Formats: sequence, structure tokens, C-alpha cells
Amino acid sequence: MSNHNTVMEFLDLGFSEVRELQLVHTALFLPVYLEVLGGNLLIVAVTALDRCLHNPMYLFLRNLSVLDLTIISATIPKSIINLLADTKSIFLLGCLFQVFLLLFPLPAEMFLFTEMSFDHYVAISHSLCYDVIMDRWACGKMAVASWLFGSLTTVIHIASTFSLSFCGSNHIHLFFCDIPQLFLIYCSQGTLRKVAPIIKGIVLDFWCFLGIDVSYTCIFSVVLKMLTVEGRPKVIATCLSHLGASTNSVVM
Repeated sequence: MSNHNTVMEFLDLGFSEVRELQLVHTALFLPVYLEVLGGNLLIVAVTALDRCLHNPMYLFLRNLSVLDLTIISATIPKSIINLLADTKSIFLLGCLFQVFLLLFPLPAEMFLFTEMSFDHYVAISHSLCYDVIMDRWACGKMAVASWLFGSLTTVIHIASTFSLSFCGSNHIHLFFCDIPQLFLIYCSQGTLRKVAPIIKGIVLDFWCFLGIDVSYTCIFSVVLKMLTVEGRPKVIATCLSHLGASTNSVVM
């Protein structure tokens, strides 16, 4: 049996070795990150402090903003610190935490978009009972369910990825830890472990897409029956914008 050195630290090699180019990357990424950070924090603050915005749509929007912050904060701050400190190392535990923060928002967002499509369906198809069906506690439980759903699926994904040892080269050719890059430095190349997360993602995407599709099919059928010709374009435009965002999230 050949001896392997267990990898406990990774080196991010996603940027140029030229110091000047590294500083240029920092100058480009930092303003973009601060802009996204400020915009999403503003959405969270406004929807939380303004009592007029305490309804299901803005509750889900606030959760989406927090998830967007989690995605970008999982990679950009660490990469900026590494560039400024002229270091590329990240420990195994830090890599695991970064992968969790990067993957966790994706299934949570898909679940949230599915819940938002149901919210739109109730608002249009059962408008008289909307306040009863989508009350404060029901919306809170739905938001918590999306976070638990994202956490559970991500933990299963990470447990499958990090259950085997890493050995050999510790080079990651990105500026953050990524599952496909980690597969390349497995001591054992397990095909099932590579395919299982893909299958899981396809299954989750299918059910979320099915839920969104069913909700909007019912919405459009109700709109065509109930609303006047003048009122249809506004409702359809609103639903199509959300449907496009939901579909994009599921596909991604």
C-alpha cells in the first residue's frame, strides 16, 4: 500500500501570481461586494422595520436577501483577505464551513420560491381566505421550513463529500472551496459519491419546479376566468416575473 499525506490545508489558486493583478481583483471585488451587502441589508432593514411591509411577500423577500448575502459572503470576503494578506491557504474546517455557506442557500431559495408561488396562488384563487391561510404563524413556519430544508440537504451533501480522506495535492484551482475541485484530491475515486449529489439535486429541482408549475398553472387558469381584460396584464406580468426568477433559481 502506498503512503499518502493527509490533506488538512488547501491552497486556493484561482487568481494570478502577479501581485499587481491580485490588487486589481481586490479593487474590483470589494466595491461589488459592498454594494450587494448594502443593498440586501437595506431590504432586510426596511421590510423588518416598516410595519406596512409585514406580509408574506416581503417576509419571503427578506429571507431571500439573507440567503443572497450568505452566498456572496461565503467566498468574496475570504478571497479579499487572502489577496490583501498575500496568502492562499484555508484549513480543512474552514473549507467545510465555506462549502456549507455556499451550498446551503441554493435548496433553501428553491423551497422559498416554491412557497412564494403557493402564496400567489392563495392570494389570487382564495383571496377571501388569504389572511386566514397565510397568517403570520403559517408564513413563519414556511420560512423556517425552507432554512431547515436547505440545511438538511447541505449537511447530507457535505457528509458524503468529506467522509473520505483527502490526500496528495492540496491545490484548488478556484478562489474558494468547491465540491468538484475537492473530488479531484480524493484518496479514493468513488463514482457513487460524485453522482449521488447530482441525482439529489435533480430530484429536488424536479419537485420544486413541479410545485411552481402546478401553482402557476392554477393561477393563470383563475386569472383568465375571473379578471376583466383590463386587469389581466398587470397580474400576468407580476406572475411571469416571479415565475422567471423561480425557474432561474431552480435551473441554477
